[in-house]
Amino acid sequence: MIFSACFDYVLLAYHAVVQQIASSVYHHLAISHLSLPPRAVFPGPWEGYIKAPANRSYIRPSRTWHVKGPVSGPSAVLDCPESNQSTTIEPGGLVIFEFSENIAGRACFDISSTSGSKTHLALAYSESPKFAGHLPDATTDRQRRDLPLFLPIQRTGITCVKPDFVRGAFKYLTVYIPEYPPETEDVWSEATPSSSSEILDAHFDPYQKHFSLHNKPSHKKARSISISSLYINCTAFPSNPNPRAYTGYFSSSSLLLNRIWYSGAYTLQLTTINPTEGSALIDYNRRINHNHSPQGSWYSNFTIANGTAITTDGAKRDRMAYPGDMAIAVPGIAVSTYDMVAVRTALDSLFIRQYADGALPYAGPPMGYGDEFSDTYHLHTLLGVWNYVLFTNDVPWLQSHWNAYLKAFEYSLAKIDLTGLFHVTSSHDWLRPGMTGHNLEATSIMYHVVQYTIRIALDILNDPHATEEIPRWRSISERMERGINILWCEDKGLFSDNIGRRGCGGSAQTLPQDGNSWALLSGILSNNDTRRQQISTNLRRRWTRYGAPAPEFPNVISPFASSFELLAHCAAGNHDAAVELMELMWGYMLDGEGFTNSTCVEGYRIDGDIQYPAYWSSARNSHAHGWSTGPTMVLLTKILGITLETPLGGMWTIEPHLTRWLGNVRGGFATGLGRFEVVLRRMKIEGIGRVEILDIETPRGSQGTVVFGGAGRLVEGGRSRFVKFVNGTTRVEKVALRWMDEQMEADDEWQRPEVEERVVGVVDWKALEENYVIGPQGMTM
Repeated sequence: MIFSACFDYVLLAYHAVVQQIASSVYHHLAISHLSLPPRAVFPGPWEGYIKAPANRSYIRPSRTWHVKGPVSGPSAVLDCPESNQSTTIEPGGLVIFEFSENIAGRACFDISSTSGSKTHLALAYSESPKFAGHLPDATTDRQRRDLPLFLPIQRTGITCVKPDFVRGAFKYLTVYIPEYPPETEDVWSEATPSSSSEILDAHFDPYQKHFSLHNKPSHKKARSISISSLYINCTAFPSNPNPRAYTGYFSSSSLLLNRIWYSGAYTLQLTTINPTEGSALIDYNRRINHNHSPQGSWYSNFTIANGTAITTDGAKRDRMAYPGDMAIAVPGIAVSTYDMVAVRTALDSLFIRQYADGALPYAGPPMGYGDEFSDTYHLHTLLGVWNYVLFTNDVPWLQSHWNAYLKAFEYSLAKIDLTGLFHVTSSHDWLRPGMTGHNLEATSIMYHVVQYTIRIALDILNDPHATEEIPRWRSISERMERGINILWCEDKGLFSDNIGRRGCGGSAQTLPQDGNSWALLSGILSNNDTRRQQISTNLRRRWTRYGAPAPEFPNVISPFASSFELLAHCAAGNHDAAVELMELMWGYMLDGEGFTNSTCVEGYRIDGDIQYPAYWSSARNSHAHGWSTGPTMVLLTKILGITLETPLGGMWTIEPHLTRWLGNVRGGFATGLGRFEVVLRRMKIEGIGRVEILDIETPRGSQGTVVFGGAGRLVEGGRSRFVKFVNGTTRVEKVALRWMDEQMEADDEWQRPEVEERVVGVVDWKALEENYVIGPQGMTM
């Protein structure tokens, strides 16, 4: 593992000892979403996978990625410098620094000397190595790249980028001194054309203006600067002073799967920010505030909510609440860091902008002022409410929002017409085309929302008024169960997207990944419906070398839609396919060319290229996006099978699955009631043979059902052990806690299956250009 500083090795070793001592204290720890723990709730060797820094205020680069021009001592400011000298950059010199992980925050420079006053450092940030150069990657859809930030250096000592210019995600920081500095003190300089031969960037747009390294303006030449220290003050994940104090964990025989879980958890940390550091959306807001900031400029200074922390759409871009993320991000946060206050803040930022008719905004501020709306995102907000309350039991908050929730719920319920399908009136969704008319995805999500709304009304609030409406709600649910059959394509073994052109046999027949996944995970198909397994099988057959395609959005591999596919396979009982897809697709995101190797990307092209086909500029792709973190939630709630049946887990179900891919797996998370932990291993015992050992821990005073090797059995909270005998007839017994510990050894007969080879997806270049998204009135989405 690579850590953020040399001293982290010593620090982590020290913490390991302390945490093992503290483990008994945390054994029955009840945490609160209002007061996060100071250290990891589940201490252990798996903490080595955590990517969050031990010292968030002092993160140094790990290596020099590229040096150009007059630069001396470029490695002097690295994590583990070879000497105590400074890095000196002269006019025309450039250094690209690489950090161990995708990070966020304010860049700070300790200036040891400067040869003159009014010298500027030019800074350019990039998440991907493909855009590391003197131009940043992109946060806007108006031009291919952002403008570099000019940092005036007035004196020796420490100079930091101002808080307005926090960069939300980057792994590469380019620092250079143009031969001729800007004529003004502005951080954004008027640009002058330069030839492509002077650019380091592989994706350079020769028509975009930028500050030239060589063209000579009419003013004085720049001066050199010596830097004794360069570090990042990370401003993300503000809720806990100790960003490594995870409340959940995961560990298995698959090292890749372990990395995937922690990359998702870390992505969700990067996308959790101080609400005062939201995206200003310069281009989008220009029509409202008539700002004159140049195109390509960017700010992280818009207050997007009240509160101390908020979960947002992306770390670099769209630093605001987007409800589309919530079905994936909220459970992921709950089982990793328990930063549920950030979730509550995001929900508040949406409900406070609720429209008069009950509709909820497509996104929180700076949006929500212009009637932006999406039928599906509206429903995702309601799912966010369910997940927030499920993991926190924050009933007072729920009661304060209940009337607004019901108004929003009835707004959507009215869109279920006589067909039994949801009639979509807004084309906005996750940027995919075809979201219109009688839609499969919207219908399935609505069905899911109805079931949870009934549970809230009956089991959590016991609201007599709402309870009176439940028969009507159930009647509409039954209508949806019948109506969805209109979209079933018998010859394809999948549902179609809509009635009409994109329906079965239509001129643009579309068999969507998102809608078919939701048809499984929502429960709209009964458990004995044979189409459930058929859909799971047919979704898997479409996989390519780099992941699961989304036919509803040509050329796209979407970790968002694929996160729902993970849940869909599990709902169909095909947990093998869920784990296989995680390793295939999220493994590629970690190890593929051009990615950060540490966080979950927004999406990419079907041939594996890092371009997300929604955007004409590849540099705009977000490489830390909350909606892409599905495995972090799925591994704990579906593979380890820990399901909270009531808020906080007073009632629970545990139904774990080793799958054919794992020799052992363990993990858990904590709520306000205590710890939920599952350990499942393939073992051998002399005289008995091959067995699977299941150890569980649940909060004392709770009660649940354990499903392992057959029918479930009721179990009281605490510690329990079960053994599944797999030689001959499979049977399961509940045994003593330390039963046969001394006689057990790992099952060396088990072998992991070979990975199936798949073909590379083929790009439809015509469709690629047709689907580039630039929103209405320049709306950045």
